[in-house]
Amino acid sequence: MCDADRASMAYFYFDFRDTDKQHWRHLITSLLTQLSSDSTRGRHCDILSRLYSENDGGAQQPSDDTLKSCLKEMLTLPDQRPIYLIIDALDECSNTSGIPSHRNRVLQLVKELVDLHLPDLHICVTSRPEVDIRHFLEPLTSRRVSLHDQSGQMKDIEDYVRSVVYSDSEPIMRRWKDEDKELVIATLSERADGM
Repeated sequence: MCDADRASMAYFYFDFRDTDKQHWRHLITSLLTQLSSDSTRGRHCDILSRLYSENDGGAQQPSDDTLKSCLKEMLTLPDQRPIYLIIDALDECSNTSGIPSHRNRVLQLVKELVDLHLPDLHICVTSRPEVDIRHFLEPLTSRRVSLHDQSGQMKDIEDYVRSVVYSDSEPIMRRWKDEDKELVIATLSERADGM
């Protein structure tokens, strides 16, 4: 749909290996940038350009509330085509530092966007089934898909582990007995916890 110019999409992946990709502010600035970079979205770019000018040509950082307002303004422009926001691996967003934590701020942002009741805004949030995330998102969702305990998901994990254990890429594994390989496959597959 995006390639056919019938929709827009913005995607953000929270990555536990990259501290820059674990914070609320990086999510919202990424979403703003992606929505503004769509060449058919001149009005979005105008909003971001105004934000830049209002903050001394980028010399000062806008407040978190200003960034949030900017995003909401982009999403509520009239005559929008569908917009898809994908927030991937929310469980990897920091849940320990700050009050509220970065994760809580993301969850609150999602709630505020859902509460806008925009018919052409579609939000997809992926995460492991952590209690705080499930508790917060379940009342907001119109559709929930869990792959965590699906047999297909578990089979995919087992197949992947098996392919690595039986591959020739690791010389040390070639010397293992078949029963040891099977024990490794079973143990890693069971402890993968759906990941």
